[in-house]
Amino acid sequence: MQKHLLVFIFIILFYSANAQNNFTLLNRIALPGDGGWDYVAIDDANQHLFVSHGNEVNVVDITTGKPLAVIPNTKGVHGIAIANDLNEAFISNGKDSSVTVIDLKTFSLITKIYVTGKNPDAILFDNFSQRIFTFNGKGKNATVIDAATNKVIGTIDMGGKPEFAVSNHSGKIFVNIENMNEVVMIDAQSFTIEKRFSVNPGNEPSGLAMDIANNRLFSVCGNKTLVITDALTGKLIANLPIGDDADAVVYDDATHNIYSSNGEGTLTVIHQNNANSYNVVETIPTQKGAKTLALCKSNRHLYLPTAEYDEVMENGKKHKKMKPNSFVILEMGE
Repeated sequence: MQKHLLVFIFIILFYSANAQNNFTLLNRIALPGDGGWDYVAIDDANQHLFVSHGNEVNVVDITTGKPLAVIPNTKGVHGIAIANDLNEAFISNGKDSSVTVIDLKTFSLITKIYVTGKNPDAILFDNFSQRIFTFNGKGKNATVIDAATNKVIGTIDMGGKPEFAVSNHSGKIFVNIENMNEVVMIDAQSFTIEKRFSVNPGNEPSGLAMDIANNRLFSVCGNKTLVITDALTGKLIANLPIGDDADAVVYDDATHNIYSSNGEGTLTVIHQNNANSYNVVETIPTQKGAKTLALCKSNRHLYLPTAEYDEVMENGKKHKKMKPNSFVILEMGE
């Protein structure tokens, strides 16, 4: 019995040692402007990084790390969905409840679509159904858009505030419902909710990623917990500690690592030993405010937006104010 226990401990230590990334900061990509930020997205085919930033989207050349273009008039921008087979990107604009559609090569405006709920936040292109889904935070619903025609074709009542969403590329969409501590499963063809399940012990799930091969969902939650569930059954598989103020998570199917970006200024790295076994292998310092991220699968680098803040007094109250010209993208890799 003792021999078996020692073998088990050795296996765990072996996995942990071999899962180490030794991720470090490779580059700080400075971008002009003092607006806030939300999601970032990778266009791997064209090697471009799209960054939500105030009322515009910055485009960065991944190969050089240099700013490439600015997409204006995206008021209160939240997310960017890349559709390479259509040569289009779809951008959710929270302040005017619209979606901006642009050409991926020229970055020129194709059209603007008004959605059926207030404050479209997360946005997803589902290549299986060839549809765009916007998840409208204040509307507590989702708008479905035909990506071929850019026409609204449906609305889904989410029953709560939707956050990030992922597709299994086989007709199912999964969405975190932040204020109900749930994940919902949507049929991408019928626009119906097929299943709801809890992320308990997680609270206020925001970022979501998926291991499609093993039907595993990874929800980062407001109580410093990453919850892993079975996408088909809703069964709790595991929960692990992460840093505070996480708002995004990615899964790397090549290394079987999960990365949680935490606004406290850390990156939690969790290794998947198998579909049912996970362990935290690293907590890497980043920069305070770096709570969203994107993974470029061609170079295996992570990109995290953030900025520096000063504490100022206004009307007798302390609050944080962004330092001018401090907005950057942290590029991290081995």
